[in-house]
Amino acid sequence: MDSINVTGGQALEGTIPIAGAKNACLTLMPATLLSEEPLTLTNAPRLSDIRTMAQLLASLGAEVSPLSDGLVLAMSSHALNGDRADYDIVRKMRASILVLGPLLARLGHAVVSLPGGCAIGARPVDLHLRALEAMGAELDLRDGYVHAKAPSGGLRGGEVEFPLVSVGATENALMAATLARGTTRLHNAAQEPEIVDLARCLRAMGAQISGEGTPVIEVQGVDRLHGATHRVVTDRIELGTYMLAPLIAGGEVTLAGGRRDLLAAFCERIEAAGAEVREDAAGLTVRRANGAMHAVDVTTEPFPGFPTDLQAQMMALLCTAEGTSVLEERIFENRFMHAPELVRMGARIDVQGGQATVTGVERLRGAPVMATDLRASVSLILAGLAAEGDTIVSRVYHLDRGYEHVVAKLRGVGARIERVRAND
Repeated sequence: MDSINVTGGQALEGTIPIAGAKNACLTLMPATLLSEEPLTLTNAPRLSDIRTMAQLLASLGAEVSPLSDGLVLAMSSHALNGDRADYDIVRKMRASILVLGPLLARLGHAVVSLPGGCAIGARPVDLHLRALEAMGAELDLRDGYVHAKAPSGGLRGGEVEFPLVSVGATENALMAATLARGTTRLHNAAQEPEIVDLARCLRAMGAQISGEGTPVIEVQGVDRLHGATHRVVTDRIELGTYMLAPLIAGGEVTLAGGRRDLLAAFCERIEAAGAEVREDAAGLTVRRANGAMHAVDVTTEPFPGFPTDLQAQMMALLCTAEGTSVLEERIFENRFMHAPELVRMGARIDVQGGQATVTGVERLRGAPVMATDLRASVSLILAGLAAEGDTIVSRVYHLDRGYEHVVAKLRGVGARIERVRAND
């Protein structure tokens, strides 16, 4: 397996371009299943998860053509020839469940494998299924697959009450509701920028949607959707990750295309820890305001709160901040698996259930460490930027799922980092 080697101690200076959002693009791609006409996505990220979703769509008969070096995805579902999403593909990525709603709405039937387990928590799909049942779907779970069937005449509008906020379930229900007869209301809906981006894309395709970005989304079903071209929103998780880099390593970095409104709660926390964040037409520029960073407490919450997908990276920053910080994880269980690896680098971290107490040390030490998931992998790279000596991060295939050209982007602002290929 490949590894990434980081030599710490180098302050960062320059500009990092921020890609389109992985989590948004993975949701927008299944939207092509809702229409016979082409859907084109621009500002697409070039990641392994995007390729996996393209493979899944192709297995259903959709056409997905990467253009402009993968920055544009031209898609067409005019010739769908399948309604079955097989386990061999779905197991690679939980976002695969997002084909269920569009297939059911367009075809009236679908057979989709249940996703496999997840390293950062169970993430069950029951909320997805409840939402579709509220629109009249008949569901049968057998042999590891969801067998879904719409009533005669197609899905119908309904009141969907989410007991918990779920981004994926909101996305699945929103797509399905666009072709349902009548009005659907999603209560306690997720408010993430990716939800807003999906609604904007669906509206460009002819959907009638209002309320996105609030807890109640209303959809008036239409008979058909048409084609559209849509630009994928900026990746707020990549943005936040690279905002932390100069705070950990020192220096000043501009994140091209960054927007504060995507990460307001995150910006408030890093500013409380001693960051300076400036916004202008070019993006966001970040540096330490007055020397050393200091401890802050962090609690992960659904948007507009502090993102769970930035918790691991924030922990890397707090490992060398002055004082003691408490990080509380309220979204996913088992999401502190990066903590033991940071401890190998000299961090002082005590994990008790969903809470981690981090006492800052003067300096981390480079060490061989192992990535356990996508965000954990990049947190170890960030920690390596501030560590004394060399940090060797293994199992970096996780990284390829969510960060494009991470080595080139960090090297471009002065980091001493390289990827070592397994056969080198």
